[in-house]
Amino acid sequence: MKFNWGTGIVIAFALFMTFILSYVFKVQSNDKYDHELVVEDYYKKEATVQGDIEKQENANALTNKVTIEKSAEGMKIQFPADFDYSKINGKVSLYRPSSQKLDFEIPISLSSPHLLIPKSNLAGGLWDISIDWEYDGVKYLNKDSFRIE
Repeated sequence: MKFNWGTGIVIAFALFMTFILSYVFKVQSNDKYDHELVVEDYYKKEATVQGDIEKQENANALTNKVTIEKSAEGMKIQFPADFDYSKINGKVSLYRPSSQKLDFEIPISLSSPHLLIPKSNLAGGLWDISIDWEYDGVKYLNKDSFRIE
């Protein structure tokens, strides 16, 4: 068999394809790499987007907005002072973009105008917070990101 440039190109192409396929197989079969979705029920969550936009518009229309502050104890969520905090209900969802195992939700049950999420519940890194709450039949949604050191 004569070795010319055409044979060399075919061999190089076959070796490259073998390398790529072996790399893809290695990544897909290794537990060290994370393959999880950001949200478990992605398509069901996508159907609620318009409702979420309306809730966010309601939250943006408030004169006294929800504030999220980092403190030594953890994350402090301050609800509007002109609302009766005993009538506020909903949930706070914390998402960790790098690990779905760290995601959790807290129901809103207030005994004061603020909610404290202890720092011991929050691993260091980037967090996305979603506060889905209701007051007097009007629904609100606040979203933010923060980093724990």
